[in-house]
Amino acid sequence: MDYLEDQELEAEALAAIFDTSFEIISSSPNHWKIALFPTDTFDPDECIEVNHVGCDLIVKLSDTYPDCLPELDVEIIRGLGPEQQETLLSLAMEEAEQFVGMPAIYSVCEKIREWLGDNNVKGLDDQSMHAQMLRRARDEEQKKVQAKQQFESQKVKEELSQTETEEMAVLKRRAEGTPCNKEHFEAWKEKFDKEMEELREQEEEEESQREKITKKGAIKKLDEEELMESRSTGFEQSSQKL
Repeated sequence: MDYLEDQELEAEALAAIFDTSFEIISSSPNHWKIALFPTDTFDPDECIEVNHVGCDLIVKLSDTYPDCLPELDVEIIRGLGPEQQETLLSLAMEEAEQFVGMPAIYSVCEKIREWLGDNNVKGLDDQSMHAQMLRRARDEEQKKVQAKQQFESQKVKEELSQTETEEMAVLKRRAEGTPCNKEHFEAWKEKFDKEMEELREQEEEEESQREKITKKGAIKKLDEEELMESRSTGFEQSSQKL
């Protein structure tokens, strides 16, 4: 592996990404500085207005990088104190350790920028006791929010997993069907016979109701015919008398 060539290619990529924020301090050995802020802007006045915090990432590479860790340091540009400086350096080293054997500096920069974006507030460089207490209270609140979000996310995943498991079980039962043995057949036969008996009873009841209705209709019709016949007979008798 040509370590020097790989480092030069990484420097070219970083220069293309960070533009004037990337500076080569030395090329033998490679020694770089990258200015990092929550929001990128080419206007210096706007940069100060929207970015309350910022830092420089200092990078020194050994002859065998990226097969070994880079030497990293963090220098404060604005809005941060020693406590935040240590936090950022710790984050940078943790991120670099995950990329041993690969170019790591861009990922380290993004990790730092993510932290800066989440903490882009005024007053982090205030080292008074009151300010430190407020920061600790805010950090605790952020941890609670993050813990709640993680809990809710895990809960959703578990519910989805349980739902998927139940759906798979249903599909499996449908695919396999119910095994046919004597016990299952007798249970099915008993249920089937009961349903058929209930159906016959319902049909007989309906037939009985229809017969009653038909009989009532016939009786009514007969009564009407008798009434008409009686009227007709009475009319004929009256006519004969006349």
